[in-house]
Amino acid sequence: MSDLLDHEHCYRAVAGRDARFDGWFVTAVRTTGIYCRPSCPARTPLARHVSFFSTAAAAQAAGFRACRRCRPDAAPGSPEWDVRADVVARAMRLIADGEVERSGVPGLAARLGYSERQLHRLVVGELGVGPLALARAQRAQTARVLLETTDLPVADVAFAAGFASIRQFNDTVREVFAATPSELRSRRRGTGQSAPGWLTLRLAARPPYAAEEVLLFLGAHAVPGLEEWDGTTFSRVLDLPHGPAVVHLSPAVDGSGVTARIRLTQLRDLGAAVTRCRRMLDLDADPVAVDDVLGSDPALRPLVSAAPGRRVPASPDADELAVRAVLGQQVSVAGARTLTARLLTAAGTPLPEPVGTLTHTFPRAEALADADLTAVGLTGARRRTVHALATALADGAVALGPGAEREEAERSLRALPGIGPWTAALVGLRGLADPDVWLPGDLALRKSLTALGASDSDAARRWRPWSSYAVLHLWALAVPALFTRPLPPSTTDLARSA
Repeated sequence: MSDLLDHEHCYRAVAGRDARFDGWFVTAVRTTGIYCRPSCPARTPLARHVSFFSTAAAAQAAGFRACRRCRPDAAPGSPEWDVRADVVARAMRLIADGEVERSGVPGLAARLGYSERQLHRLVVGELGVGPLALARAQRAQTARVLLETTDLPVADVAFAAGFASIRQFNDTVREVFAATPSELRSRRRGTGQSAPGWLTLRLAARPPYAAEEVLLFLGAHAVPGLEEWDGTTFSRVLDLPHGPAVVHLSPAVDGSGVTARIRLTQLRDLGAAVTRCRRMLDLDADPVAVDDVLGSDPALRPLVSAAPGRRVPASPDADELAVRAVLGQQVSVAGARTLTARLLTAAGTPLPEPVGTLTHTFPRAEALADADLTAVGLTGARRRTVHALATALADGAVALGPGAEREEAERSLRALPGIGPWTAALVGLRGLADPDVWLPGDLALRKSLTALGASDSDAARRWRPWSSYAVLHLWALAVPALFTRPLPPSTTDLARSA
């Protein structure tokens, strides 16, 4: 990040109004006291009048308020926190998931295995502000979204955004946006009205972004009762900290991202719901950086040119993905869906009120560890693997949350019976959203590599640091039905790994 925050580099991006850098940093203008995203359409300030910050929280701590015109807090998140694996990146992923609101800075530090003092020093040393300031900036963004897109009473907005009091909420909104909550609401934009109990939000993405393809991939793997795909909208149940939620995801009308309709058990889970949807849809990726690397390889260049900005669809819950990866070993996509649907019925928690065909949350590890899975149709060895995995997740021997240390997660998974390199790698790719994962021995990838004249061992190093995106391009070459058209009634075993 230090290279990116070089003043000359950043100023060139601002002078060119380069939207590719939105979310990477913000531009603070000392003569106006305002901070903006790099692509802000306002007149470009003189270079001597600007400073650059890696986060909105740092700009706010320095006394700047958010621009009302470009709304920098609504930009896609920085892809840096998904790429990096160090403790600051892990902390940022946990903060985005709402860990500070749920357990405070002590809980955040404990999840990362550091003392509060150590964590504060590391985060401040790199970002200029501590975890509390970062969480505060996120609360302010959530509050603005709710004020401008819903009819919720202001008091409900305050607590839904994670504020401890109305006074704290009012003070923060005035400080960050130079407006009262009522003034923000009066400037609301035409977002359309949601049905009672539902929130409608726009989830921004860096272009190019093919929402239809990402949603199709997720829909092709939809498990009845947990997920639903109607050809346009992907829906699923989210298991959030304070209760289940249901989300409907569809391409934004203007083609710039995804529209999310969310029904929450408790409004304070909104931030976690949005963060998990963004991770599932890979909205914070930097497609230009990925395509530059992969497109420079002659073998991948035609694939990248045909599908610029291709993303890696992930899971909103890495524990769930790990269990589904075990169920999907050596079976087709259709077979994996059937087994997972049976497990959902056997051990999942029914929703208080089903939404269409959505009826259950995926079973948590604690419930799954003690569940009777004989009716699911698994072999004895596979049942033992599922139980061993669930037990390890429940007692913390395997940690796969947003702040997980990725290499340690892979090692602990592979130590379990029945989990080999392919399964552990799939958890890293689609559970932990690691951008640099190769799937050793994958059948679909072998087919594509043969067509390209490459080997599996060569590919494991060839496309770093974006191996996960290379995997998606190669899967699309081998199994186009999962990317370009509705899944046919019968899918070959070749598709099982995708």
